[in-house]
Amino acid sequence: MPEGDAVHRAARRVGAALLGHEIRSIETPQPRHGHHRWPECLTGRSVRAVDAHGKHLFLRFDGDLTLHSHLRMGGAWGVYPRGGRWHRPARRAWLVIRTDEHDVVQFDGPVLELMTEGRTRFDRRLAALGPDVLAEEFDDAEFLRRLRADDPTRGVDEALLDQRVVSGIGTVWKSEGCFLAGLSPWRRVGQVGDGEVLRVIHEIRPLMARSVEGGSRQPRWVFERAGLPCRRCSTPIEFRGQGDDNRNTFWCPECQR
Repeated sequence: MPEGDAVHRAARRVGAALLGHEIRSIETPQPRHGHHRWPECLTGRSVRAVDAHGKHLFLRFDGDLTLHSHLRMGGAWGVYPRGGRWHRPARRAWLVIRTDEHDVVQFDGPVLELMTEGRTRFDRRLAALGPDVLAEEFDDAEFLRRLRADDPTRGVDEALLDQRVVSGIGTVWKSEGCFLAGLSPWRRVGQVGDGEVLRVIHEIRPLMARSVEGGSRQPRWVFERAGLPCRRCSTPIEFRGQGDDNRNTFWCPECQR
């Protein structure tokens, strides 16, 4: 699943292609949206903002209308020169927005919905989201409040993936953050101090921000390095599935005792 940095990066690409540019056409090839008449609803409206919160992306149009997208496991946003070749087949496109210069395409959904601006503020799913790990000013206090209100017996790795606690962290940054903070992912939330868990956030925020800016990819410390020597202590990196939803955890048993 794309993590928060990938979604914020997509929002920047989409925004650069749409903001200040006249929209020539909007298409919704996916049959489930055929009866929604979105092209008619959005014709003549300009995109005034494109932003992200965690793993959610929002295209905000004039007239109090917003397209909300969540890519889940297989979705993607693409921005191409007008008429250029797309990186996925056209039959997999759910949304196509064309300007004179670009085709902006959302592929493979599966969450794509048009809502009013007011609904984006009060929709229960969106209102329940925790603070965005990539917010300009991360709300430490709100993050800790949500963490401490949760089940203290579950592992800190599971809590960091809960988008109601903090938005934007996935399996990559959870594993990397726990390593950089020297925190075992298997510690129970009730056994972890505020400073320890905040260090995870503070370690990964600048790395994720660099990723959003398009900086060069840094070598992973532990993610997908099972069996390889730790870059700090040479102990073999370990790997284990987490819970029952096919998510994975990588960690160094020496650095993260």
